[in-house]
Amino acid sequence: MDDGPRAGGGLRLRRRDAPATAGPPLTRPPTAGPAAPQQLHRGMTLIATISLFIGTRDAWTRAMTSHPPVAGIISVCYAGILVAGVLALTTRTRRALTRVDAGVLVLAVVLVLCGYWLDHAGTDEGVLTAQAANQILHGHPVYGQPWPWLFDSSSVGITKTMSGGADYTYGYPPLTALIAAPVHAVVHSTAAATLVTTGALLAGAVLLWLLLPAPWRPAATAVCLGFGFLPGYAYSGYPAVLALVLLIPVVVRWPDTGAGGRLGLPGVLQALCLGAACATQQLAWFLTPFLLVGLYAVRRGDLGPRLALGVVARYTGTAALTWAAINAYFAAEDFSSWLHGLLLPITQKAILHGQGLMGISYYFTAGSRHLDYYSYGSLLLLFGLLAATLLFVRRLGPAITVLPWLSFYLATRSQDGYFLMMTPLWLAAAATVPASALASAWQPRIPRLTARPVRAVLAAGLLAPAVVCVTIAAASPPPLRMNVTADIVQRSGHRDITRLVAKVVNTTGTRLTPHFASRLGQGASDWWTASGGPASLAPHASATYLVTPPGGVRRVPGGSHPRFYLIAVTGTPMTITTARIPTS
Repeated sequence: MDDGPRAGGGLRLRRRDAPATAGPPLTRPPTAGPAAPQQLHRGMTLIATISLFIGTRDAWTRAMTSHPPVAGIISVCYAGILVAGVLALTTRTRRALTRVDAGVLVLAVVLVLCGYWLDHAGTDEGVLTAQAANQILHGHPVYGQPWPWLFDSSSVGITKTMSGGADYTYGYPPLTALIAAPVHAVVHSTAAATLVTTGALLAGAVLLWLLLPAPWRPAATAVCLGFGFLPGYAYSGYPAVLALVLLIPVVVRWPDTGAGGRLGLPGVLQALCLGAACATQQLAWFLTPFLLVGLYAVRRGDLGPRLALGVVARYTGTAALTWAAINAYFAAEDFSSWLHGLLLPITQKAILHGQGLMGISYYFTAGSRHLDYYSYGSLLLLFGLLAATLLFVRRLGPAITVLPWLSFYLATRSQDGYFLMMTPLWLAAAATVPASALASAWQPRIPRLTARPVRAVLAAGLLAPAVVCVTIAAASPPPLRMNVTADIVQRSGHRDITRLVAKVVNTTGTRLTPHFASRLGQGASDWWTASGGPASLAPHASATYLVTPPGGVRRVPGGSHPRFYLIAVTGTPMTITTARIPTS
């Protein structure tokens, strides 16, 4: 009987009595195991773990002096940080690494709570918010009420104004004070405000952690809690912390808002959060127009102009009604004082401070007679960036959470808090708003705008007015010419200034009312008392002022060549003149 074909692709049959031939053993196909984590994810987890070391030693040192049990908790957290570092590099599955991320988040929360226990007295922002909460509890007005006694403590800073005064009133929207009011009924101190802002920061960190894709979650822990700067603002009672937390769900995957032409429950909740954020702190106001421009462009790209406008209108209307509902009582109580309070950070003409371009006139030259042009440049830059976002939304759309803060670099108040307090929003956009999400967004069709050189010229034109204004401010000479001499008294190993003699000439054609302070390094002192000269100096007039430090004496700074200056500022127009104080 034929056993079958012996060549080709046929099947060869073996007789039962034929010996078996040796061959490869039968093996099961490999089964897919749990997915290994990406190396980038491991790196993010490790960075978040390392970030928990920042500031932890200082907290432990303070706790050992005043609260040893808290120091013990921090010591345990050190062990947790070390273990998390090992697990970040040795876990074999993504699920396990996500659990490590959750553990790092828990460690960060515990460390922030320890830090709050050690420092919850608050600064001027927290003190004002707590007092506003107390006013609400007792049915008293919040806005337009000066509270100078709150600043008697040397640990509470104060915002000085260019008109020679200081701001003792509440200058923020009311939501943080409203939330702090029931807490103040129990706590009866500034801790009512700092507890609200610290609790909000912790809730925001957890919320951002949950909303981000798994590989990005460690970054939420690091940015919100690990690097130390945001907890510091929370301990101080800054209302901007609550505004930040409310903006997190607004910016996460913001191009998805209103998809299909309907807001739906997620879109309504986002609009409610946006309105509440704007009713918490003014920084949210600057992000809002960029967000609305980007949202309109994305929706118009897939729905057309009419439906896109409807989506944005409903979104804006919901946010506006939320903002109005929170502010309604205070506006009805005293509309003028309420409006003045909300606009106060913009209109108060606070004394120069920060790391921005105004430092040219404050730190590096003898002053400027056109400080107002820094403010003009800041406003023009904001409008220019908003116009650029509309024209180039596909390119700039992923950065709308960063763009608004560029304008503060030109402002007369440009401290880093304006930039870094909103950095979690930068992270939220980076993780959830890729450039592909705006690839089909609508952009205005302008003839010949497709050429790259033309786009570059147009972008430069949008920013040029701001540059011109800043150049005018920085290049302007000081309005006064000052010659300063000092009366110095030698006392038991140190020297004290009891009086300065300032010979002042007004070199402008405008009447100026100078106010004097000293500056050592970056910050200005309290106002010095000026006598012997006129309150206001006529155009091209000269006068001699006897300038006395607060308390009647000012110790001469140490060092061979201290950078110790007398500054003279005016509020209208905003000017500054700087002259070195002789100390030898």
